[in-house]
Amino acid sequence: MFRKISLGNVLLTVGGILTVVGFVAYFQDNSTLNLVGFFYGIPVLLGGLALRASELEPAIYSQATTPAVVALREQQATPTQKQVRSDVTRYRYGQDAHLDEVLERLGLAPSDEERPELVAVREEDIDGAYALVLEFESALMPTAKWLEKQEKIEKFFGPDIRADICEPQEHRVDLALIAVATPEPVEAAL
Repeated sequence: MFRKISLGNVLLTVGGILTVVGFVAYFQDNSTLNLVGFFYGIPVLLGGLALRASELEPAIYSQATTPAVVALREQQATPTQKQVRSDVTRYRYGQDAHLDEVLERLGLAPSDEERPELVAVREEDIDGAYALVLEFESALMPTAKWLEKQEKIEKFFGPDIRADICEPQEHRVDLALIAVATPEPVEAAL
């Protein structure tokens, strides 16, 4: 629940209220409230402004997740899929874009201008496997470059992940991180 609340907005609201209380108390000669308003309200207000300036909003879901896919996520999602979904669907601070460091490490963001932008996310059932689909706006990074990096993407996102890359429309790339079930070890015959 708290992932969907902007910390910057909370601090702006609390800081604004404390600052207004401080100003009102100043004009009413109430020194205690005046000090609280000025010494706490103004720094909290400034902190809220700083957070709002560096805030990265959560990626939206492009389609609702069905209960069947939620059940599949609970059964099959890898720790990496859970972490990526958690990271991109909450407020982030001090980052330019979602997954910016990941894209740089994969060689898909040679510069800020060429970096693909994560615009949405969705969860799907692909052939009975849980898939987290990351939807990128990729105007300056061709799909061919994504396909060249497919093996590296699979290694980066860890074991038990298969990456499928497709271009649903021009300048859009969907990266599906699909859970791959590992075969259970066979017990040795006695």
